[in-house]
Amino acid sequence: MELQTQPVSVTKRLRVEIHGAVQGVGFRPFVYRLATDLGLLGWVLNDARGVFIEVEGTPAPLELFLARLSAEKPPRSMIHSLEATWLAPLGFTQFEIRHSDEVGAKTALMLPDLATCDDCLREVFAATDRRYRYPFTNCTNCGPRFTIIQALPYDRPHTTMHQFAMCPACQREYTDPRDRRFHAQPNACPVCGPQIALWSARGAGLAEHDDALHKTAEVLRAGQIVAVKGLGGFLLMADARNPETVARLRERKPRRAKPFALMARDLAQARTLVELDATAQAVLLSPESPIVLLRRLPAAAIADNVAPDNPYLGVMLPYTPLHHLLLREIDFPVIATSGNLSDEPICTDERQAVHRLGHIADCFLVHNRPIARHVDDSLVWIAHGEPRLLRRARGYAPLPILLAHEIPTILGVGAHLKNTVALSVRNQVFISQHIGDLETPEALQAFERVIADFTQMYDMRPAIIAHDAHPDYLSTKWAQNNLPWSGPDRPTLIAIQHHHAHLAACLAENDADRALGVTWDGTGYGLDGTIWGGEFLLGDRKKFSRVAHLRPFRLPGGDAAVKEPRRVAFALLWEMFGAAIVERTDLAPVRAFTPAERRTLTQMLAKQINAPITTSAGRLFDGVAALLGLHPQVSFEGQAAMALEFVADVTVRDAYAFTLSEPPSHFAEGNAPVTWLDWQPLIAAVLADVARGTATSVIAARFHNALVNVIVDMARRIGEENVALTGGCFQNRLLTERAADHLTQAGHRVLLHRHVPPNDGCIALGQVVVAAARVEQA
Repeated sequence: MELQTQPVSVTKRLRVEIHGAVQGVGFRPFVYRLATDLGLLGWVLNDARGVFIEVEGTPAPLELFLARLSAEKPPRSMIHSLEATWLAPLGFTQFEIRHSDEVGAKTALMLPDLATCDDCLREVFAATDRRYRYPFTNCTNCGPRFTIIQALPYDRPHTTMHQFAMCPACQREYTDPRDRRFHAQPNACPVCGPQIALWSARGAGLAEHDDALHKTAEVLRAGQIVAVKGLGGFLLMADARNPETVARLRERKPRRAKPFALMARDLAQARTLVELDATAQAVLLSPESPIVLLRRLPAAAIADNVAPDNPYLGVMLPYTPLHHLLLREIDFPVIATSGNLSDEPICTDERQAVHRLGHIADCFLVHNRPIARHVDDSLVWIAHGEPRLLRRARGYAPLPILLAHEIPTILGVGAHLKNTVALSVRNQVFISQHIGDLETPEALQAFERVIADFTQMYDMRPAIIAHDAHPDYLSTKWAQNNLPWSGPDRPTLIAIQHHHAHLAACLAENDADRALGVTWDGTGYGLDGTIWGGEFLLGDRKKFSRVAHLRPFRLPGGDAAVKEPRRVAFALLWEMFGAAIVERTDLAPVRAFTPAERRTLTQMLAKQINAPITTSAGRLFDGVAALLGLHPQVSFEGQAAMALEFVADVTVRDAYAFTLSEPPSHFAEGNAPVTWLDWQPLIAAVLADVARGTATSVIAARFHNALVNVIVDMARRIGEENVALTGGCFQNRLLTERAADHLTQAGHRVLLHRHVPPNDGCIALGQVVVAAARVEQA
């Protein structure tokens, strides 16, 4: 930004309007200190849009003030826009911090919760400090934000801390612009703030204050399970070294095999569990403090059933004073998994937790600071050299993705699995915390609460609601039948094809206009009414053409095939060999069924009864895994595909082959040229290798390499510079990194997700982007 130079001796007034993450991060006291240090007069205030400043003085210090605003801003702040205007002076006599103004459009950012900063942590463990061992110590640089805010602007009366009246000492900190707790809305101490207590499984009080923490440590040491109330809900904690305890937690939750996340005491303890490089350390120690997927060390003192048959562990560090105190008390890593039943949202209220988790937890470590909204822990992996999100929640939500220009107010209601919602406000697309799979009434209620939360917080009525094209998704049905907005100005509904939303989200994240989207996942409703999932889409934010896809095959039993990869393998074999496959008991997926079951499956396939067509790459992974005897049945999504990835020998470079051809006439898709990626030669080669006793690790590697080769071949054929890798299959590290490397070597610009997941957690963003493009270019 350029400002016209002002006469040196003339007093001028400078008005500054700042938008971005500038509330709850110490921005006003920073402005106060900067202005007073430069001898400027005026004021600063928050309102529902951002921070507003007026300062008077001579031009030189005013220009210096403006330059230092951006250069020296508080570390957790983010300036998205800064507008400065020169005005005639009004004769201010002092510089003051004015009370927040609630008038005007609500566009200010709600900040995520931030992990405990080093300054607060030092106080918590300093015996002479008045906050010694206080579990709710925080300042403007750390602590809860999103999980306590109830309205904008972000001031204490608009948070769940409003019920805690500050003591004189806390009040002095809160009102002193030179204190790091100036207007820290959760500010509290042992005298005036929230307190912890230990309850039995039935909710009876067992201990309070520091005694509760000591007794919780004893319970964990004894191998019991504790539900701990944190920032965005409850975590179930247990000794990660104890296989019996882990098995008991799995049985109670229930969670048969899906890996559990771990919390380590500190970086030193994490180093005994997983491989850490500089990038991983930085992410673990970041204010976002997510769970990070890292390769397990062979000597890690962790029970094998924490992450069965998985070379990676999901590790995080304590991110609240309560967690720091507890982990130092016990001095061993604990399981720290979401406090919920499978497919239900995380519990946030202690009485609700006792009701829903009383059969899982042996006791409850609770506190009396209300949680305004549930927020899970975020999950990060480091792929292709950068940290990337697999689950976007605490520490990241609800920060927006910025678009190049303003768009209408659009609500994207996401997909059925790994649901998030998104709301556009001007050029910002706010993305909710991870909601999860909409499989239960509780999950659907959480979905509805998040929508109400977003629209009420920003006082926005969407002009458009974008939803998935799948007619049976609960998010689609909600958009069509249960709108909270009615009347003549009811929002317009726009259906967005699932894989186009994937592509658009990746384009928006990478600020790209167009790409060849390799959109591979398990399930997405196609334009032809079949299940897509192995797609090559060439397009932009408004439209796409389907230029290639995997050869279709049928899924006997529909959703049952998702839970039984052996059904997928059987279907692939039936496509190749017909009914004769029932006699091939030398093959694992055939042998896995009884003769009667085989006959039923062949009838379903032959008569096309409950056997929908799919082109899903995710199901192809499942089928090949089952052919190799890996997880003929699964207990969680992606289990078979993960096993196939983990067993692959990364030193193997040769590959199986696909045949690229035009589809048969009965599969023709209008006049558009479409390439079929025929997997039959690949499956035939897999069967030949199985028959000759080739190592499973080699077969798995050749399969992955075949997928990489076909991606690069298609990119070369299409000739588009940008190639976007998106969809749940690109949570596979071997596939993603090898494909990205080969595409880069071939001269393509590779677009990968970073700020939203490649899985269906990105769909809501993509829905908003596509809907906006269609409206703008209509």
